Amino acid sequence: MKERKLTRLKGYNYSQSGYYFVTICTKDREEWFGNTKEGSMNVNTYGEVANQCWHDLPKHYLNCSLDSFVIMPNHVHGIIVIYSEKIVGNGLKPFPTHDLSEIIRGFKTFSSRRINEEMIGNNKFHWQKSFYDHVIRNDRSLDNLRRYIINNPLKWELDIENKRGLNIRSIQKSCKDYYKEIIDGR
Repeated sequence: MKERKLTRLKGYNYSQSGYYFVTICTKDREEWFGNTKEGSMNVNTYGEVANQCWHDLPKHYLNCSLDSFVIMPNHVHGIIVIYSEKIVGNGLKPFPTHDLSEIIRGFKTFSSRRINEEMIGNNKFHWQKSFYDHVIRNDRSLDNLRRYIINNPLKWELDIENKRGLNIRSIQKSCKDYYKEIIDGR
């Protein structure tokens, strides 16, 4: 059995307060959510479902809020803010805190279920098994990632996640190197 590559920072507590950039791709990078035209994203029904499920996350995970977000034809980019302070509920009992992987698992589960309910025929929607994340450590990186998210539809042809684009897997860069350049503002 093939061993999965660990993508999280070793020893890092992903439930601690902070800003987290994530990229979540569809299985085989299939274009399920719509298309880009003239630099803007035209979201279809499945994209609308993914959008609603993303924006519902703070209702399910009270220790998170959402920052910038974009839906692309075969992936989403977003910034999640996690708060590790105990949040007191109605009965003065703290709500549980959830880590980044749990929040993303919830998003994938909620959106997959709802998209598959909308489908006709034998097709089934699936996300890829893992997701890319980056712990945002400073304002410069946060600003660079927000700018990247907002401008992502304009650069779809060059996007590393675009199977048919001009990127040639961004001249054979790894996802880690590709996103590092964005985070660093290059």
